Amino acid sequence: MTALPTLRQLEYLLLLVEQGSFHQAADVAGVTQPALSSGLRELERLLGAPVLERRRGDILLTPTGEEAVQRAAEILAKVEDLVEAAHIGNRALFGRFRLGIIPTVAPFLLSDGFVELKTRYPALDIRVCEDHAPALLKSLAAGKLDGVVIALPYHAPGIDHQSIGRDEIMVAAPVGHPLAGEGPLPKGMLKAEDLMLLEDGDCFRAQALALAGLEAPRNEGCVAKTLHTLIQMTASGMGVCFVPAMAIRAGLVEGLAVRVRPIASPAPARDIILGWRPGSSRAGDARLIAEALKLG
Repeated sequence: MTALPTLRQLEYLLLLVEQGSFHQAADVAGVTQPALSSGLRELERLLGAPVLERRRGDILLTPTGEEAVQRAAEILAKVEDLVEAAHIGNRALFGRFRLGIIPTVAPFLLSDGFVELKTRYPALDIRVCEDHAPALLKSLAAGKLDGVVIALPYHAPGIDHQSIGRDEIMVAAPVGHPLAGEGPLPKGMLKAEDLMLLEDGDCFRAQALALAGLEAPRNEGCVAKTLHTLIQMTASGMGVCFVPAMAIRAGLVEGLAVRVRPIASPAPARDIILGWRPGSSRAGDARLIAEALKLG
């Protein structure tokens, strides 16, 4: 039988990549640096190819190493799923569930849905991680998260998912602004140069522009990192912005000199989903959580 790498050797490789040095990786692994180095050399011997280019003060992955890191993350995630499934057994929504949520959803979903979720499932220990979609999907694939809440349309291959609901994209304008009227806003009235946007790379920014049929302005003026900052900028009269309906329901504009209008039919909307790894032992829990968090 062909000798195979051990889980420990694969873990050493991932830790080295995450920590960036043999010394720090050995500390996290709880072994000596020579032991970690020896384990990696044995991994290379078993694979029949080097995984690292060893340079003074620098660590570079070879093409084999890059492939090994990706596969090691997938393998260790599946092993962790196995251990988690054994611990949980047939108990639904029990124990720790690590859930990643994008920033334009997290504060509004947490303010309402999670209270009911904890009431219904007191044995569930949800640990929330807020980050942008690319980082969340990477952590999900690596087994660092059990599920992710993201918004579609978004390219997210390799996950199973269940819908939480559709979230309409609306327009907020300061009181007195020409767009701060009543009723649905005709799409032709909204100009890219009037918009203040979230920073480049935020999926809500890209989705709102695409669904509204607009391109980002060439010379952007005001850019914000969060919806809370964006709506405060709007209330200060700096311009107009896109805002998700779930944020309005959560009270984002209450007490502010802001008027919110829907966009004329067909109204743009994003789909909020909860995704998980195919074959995950927490797939059943993820579906129940998605159901409990359904948008009203």
